[in-house]
Amino acid sequence: MPVRHSAIHKIDKKPDGSPAVLHLADAEQVESQARYDLMQQFNESYNATTGKAWGFFHHESGAHPLSGWLGKYLAGVGDFLKFTTAAVEHLTRLMEESNLTTGGHALFCHYQQGLTEYLVIALVQETEAVTMTEDLHLMMVKRLDLDHIRLAARINISEWQSNPQSKQYISYLKGKQGRRINEYFRDFIGCQEGIDGPSETRTLLKAFSDFVESEDLGEESAREKTNTLVSYSMAQAKLGEPITLDELSGLIDEDQPRSFYDFIKAKDYGISEALPPDKKTLNKFRRFTGRAEGMSISFEAHLLGDKIEFDEEGGTLTLRGLPTQLTEQLKRATA
Repeated sequence: MPVRHSAIHKIDKKPDGSPAVLHLADAEQVESQARYDLMQQFNESYNATTGKAWGFFHHESGAHPLSGWLGKYLAGVGDFLKFTTAAVEHLTRLMEESNLTTGGHALFCHYQQGLTEYLVIALVQETEAVTMTEDLHLMMVKRLDLDHIRLAARINISEWQSNPQSKQYISYLKGKQGRRINEYFRDFIGCQEGIDGPSETRTLLKAFSDFVESEDLGEESAREKTNTLVSYSMAQAKLGEPITLDELSGLIDEDQPRSFYDFIKAKDYGISEALPPDKKTLNKFRRFTGRAEGMSISFEAHLLGDKIEFDEEGGTLTLRGLPTQLTEQLKRATA
């Protein structure tokens, strides 16, 4: 993960209502193992954090200037430090106007992962930690708290430049710190919400369930394909990458790699070609299976409590919305 440029400024903002004090860096962070480790840890923490949203830039304006400054920097008009200085000054003004008390270290990093370029912007807090000195004495030190990131955004520069019509080249955290704080940081980025990750993931899983039913797959095959979908999607979430429909389709059925993709397009589910995976939704999508005395039962975990109810005391399952094919067989059998 080559880091091209990075800079860290500091905003002191006290809860007593006094004005924010901005401490500007006089130079970029130099290349070092510490800088590399910082971004590695940041990305791991960011990718693991749930509650993200995806969006795209507003048109550049006085209210949303960041995309214009970023575009000029990428075009070679001004250097990275100049870009981050303008950005953090704007962030500080918004913080004052919103009367918010969240200061911190403003982290800016332009890096490359594979063939894709990204820009990370985050407001990182400090926390205290205990370390050992060389003479084996304990000492308290301050460190950047990368385990509890609350305000952060990641811009896929490559996607923005190559596909400006995309509505998901920016991801940002939607934390629990309050709506006003979330909105002021999103306004700073100049981002509007585009794709709803949880909704898109739910639609994908609904399409997959319909596909499995239409293929009339056996229990083992259905379980394998479910595991493939969940494993691939979780791996993409861990990397901070989207689920790509054609890639997923090829993994689900290597012999007919286009079958799931064509099924989705034919049924017009309205799913994007690439969609951000939502880990909470995926965690609910597991299969319960069982076989005994000529009876085989298999269903996705997310149906429990919806179409399927379990009575633990009575040891029974109540099913709703039976497949049409099964219903017709039962009707013929009882006629």
